[in-house]
Amino acid sequence: MLKPTSEDIFFPFFNMSTQEEGVGSPEDFLLKQTNPRLGGLKVTGDKHASAYDLVENIQYLYVRVVKAKELTAKDVTGSCDPYVEVKLGNYKVTTRHFEKKSNPEWNQVSAFSRDRIQSSVLEVTVKDKDLVKDDFIGRVWFDLNRIPVRVPRDSPLAPQWYRLEDTKRDKVRGELMLAVWFGTQADEAFPEAWNSDWIGVNGSYDVVNLRSKLYISPKLWYLRVNVIEAQELQPSDKGRFPEVFVKAILGNRVLSTKISQSGTINPMWNENLMFVVAEPIEEPLILRVEDRVATNEILGRYTIPLQDVKRRQDNTPVDAEWYTLEKHVVVEGKEKKETKVAGRIHARICFEGGYHVHDESMHYSSDLRPTTKRLRNSSIGVLNLGILNAQGLMPMKIKYERGTTDAYCVAKYGQKWARTRTIMDSFSPKWNEQYSWEVFDPCTVITIGVFDNCLFNGRDKYGRAKDLSIGKVKIRLSTLETGRVYTHSYPLLVLNPNGVKKMGEIHLALRFTCSSLLNMMCMYSQPLLPKMHYLHPLTVREHENLRLEAIQIVSMSLSLADPPLRKEVVEYMLDPGSKTWSMRRSKANFFRIMGVLGGFFAAGKRFDQICHWKNPIKTVLIHILLIILIVYPGLILPAIFLCLLLNGLWNYIWRPRHPSHVDIRLSRADSTHPDELDEEFDTVPTSRPSDIVRMRYDRLRSVGGRLQTVTGDVATHGERLQSLLTWRDPRATTVSVVFCLVAAIVFCVIPFRVMVLLTGFYMLRHPRFRHRLPSVPMNFFRRLPATTDDLA
Repeated sequence: MLKPTSEDIFFPFFNMSTQEEGVGSPEDFLLKQTNPRLGGLKVTGDKHASAYDLVENIQYLYVRVVKAKELTAKDVTGSCDPYVEVKLGNYKVTTRHFEKKSNPEWNQVSAFSRDRIQSSVLEVTVKDKDLVKDDFIGRVWFDLNRIPVRVPRDSPLAPQWYRLEDTKRDKVRGELMLAVWFGTQADEAFPEAWNSDWIGVNGSYDVVNLRSKLYISPKLWYLRVNVIEAQELQPSDKGRFPEVFVKAILGNRVLSTKISQSGTINPMWNENLMFVVAEPIEEPLILRVEDRVATNEILGRYTIPLQDVKRRQDNTPVDAEWYTLEKHVVVEGKEKKETKVAGRIHARICFEGGYHVHDESMHYSSDLRPTTKRLRNSSIGVLNLGILNAQGLMPMKIKYERGTTDAYCVAKYGQKWARTRTIMDSFSPKWNEQYSWEVFDPCTVITIGVFDNCLFNGRDKYGRAKDLSIGKVKIRLSTLETGRVYTHSYPLLVLNPNGVKKMGEIHLALRFTCSSLLNMMCMYSQPLLPKMHYLHPLTVREHENLRLEAIQIVSMSLSLADPPLRKEVVEYMLDPGSKTWSMRRSKANFFRIMGVLGGFFAAGKRFDQICHWKNPIKTVLIHILLIILIVYPGLILPAIFLCLLLNGLWNYIWRPRHPSHVDIRLSRADSTHPDELDEEFDTVPTSRPSDIVRMRYDRLRSVGGRLQTVTGDVATHGERLQSLLTWRDPRATTVSVVFCLVAAIVFCVIPFRVMVLLTGFYMLRHPRFRHRLPSVPMNFFRRLPATTDDLA
């Protein structure tokens, strides 16, 4: 008969491996170190000879079309509607056209990848927009072999005037101002350039949404509303005790206090209501006092402009103020303000600048600084990220009757978001874009996500335009060596109801440089969060509610940017649903605990083998070591720390050489039953049939019953220890008291060293002097009473 494992005991249902066929071998989910040529220099992973960039240099042909003058009129009205067409082989880019303007200004940049150039001539043609056929005005020819090469350190190339020519290379009227050069993606013109990756895209789509972009999250504040009391309220029903509460309204967010227990017209609450507010602060705060009746009666309200609210930086008390309430009545469906006073409300309102407003999970925070700049620490280093390319991406949509992906990356660290340009119709896109962030705390995490652009036939199952997530990577900075360049290919893993699936790989280059090693080491001695989190801590429920509110504000703000960073992208990066129930996560956390306790269990097993003389030589050596430590007790602590030192030095040989990444085995993603995954992705409230919900409820009851038994046993042992001297069992307490008396006398007579030595010899006694029955102290302890009998 097989011995049940710990997983069988705690998780008896669906204990089987369910890895999908075709998902791949375990090696496909591992991190892979690479050796790309960054900045023209090959990186080995340990040293980098150039500190300029972390991406591979890609040559681009840049064409900046500035303006034109004295163009020939082609219309019967004596004017023209000019635009410029830049053509290089099969690639063609057009500017916008101007109506009836002979001196237009475009100032548009186009970029053509040198690897895709299949022509030796660049043609820049000026045409006149027409309904039937566009008229030719003139063109400029360039030989690619004569175009200058510019490096980013050079000054910008000045545009020049070029005389237009006809099809026979004869000069015609009109001039065009251009600048043409070869550069790399590090050129300052690259972010605003029309890239050759977008050429051929339907012109109805905004090309701005394909470019790279930097975003800054709005500055967030906690708004604390401390509702203290109210006086002189005037309820309409004088013959009953009013059930009064206060509503604080900020935009579309409403928080309420509990109903006052005083039952008078002078109620008291002294409750705190917390909001998240983003700058610029425009919406007012409305305090509304209501009486709970059949339909809540509004006793009065007051509107507070938030621009006048004080901003607190520490735990210094803010003065409370009295606000005069105004009576409001509803006349023919419209609210009408009365002139009479409806009472007063006493409240303390302030912005809390000493807190950090969390929009990320506490375990994956990229910024832990307080809101107020005066309380923030100085920078300790710089994080450089090079997003190189991706390999083996999965098709995310159907376009042109085949699967395709229009991929882009988003990197988030602190308040700064970086979005790469979109690479059209490619399963192996190459971005080669570099970004940098200031680092204020090494114990933070950077998140990189890969998405499919929905502007090109991207729809979810409901037909809505949605940027689909391909996968994301989280890297903790404290696990990186300073100054070293990490070049790895990270697997993009997605967990869905069908199991874990690899969506491809993303190739990153990462470097964390430290400006002051002393300042960084001092960070380890400072609190992780600002002081206000410890002086006036928020409850777990408040923290989670405020975090969800902050996520909504950030996603709304970034979705209004130009181009927008869509709401689903922001929410996927910030992961608001990380606290939902999951049997898979419960299993993973259980085995994490077992892994932590595994060392103690192994040490206890080895000590038990020594006590039972499994290896007589080791047991004899332990006897000798015990005698030495008893004779020289000053060696006990040095010996312990020396063992820890040797253990740390030995582990240095096997130290991790790669950044952390998603471990599907640790996450239990490769061995989770499909029903457990379906439960994890189920909506709240559930959308599954009643028989499936009943089965899951029974499973949850079984697991909860076992955990309940474990916690009950721990509580029983603690109560037995308490009952030693509480006279719950008079006979047992008498024995305990007598034992304490005898022990006090014995320890006064016999030296402590001798007692330790005798105890050690007794524990290491030979098996011949042992028996299998429980010892006398254990028998006595198990007979002690607990409060188990008092439970219903």
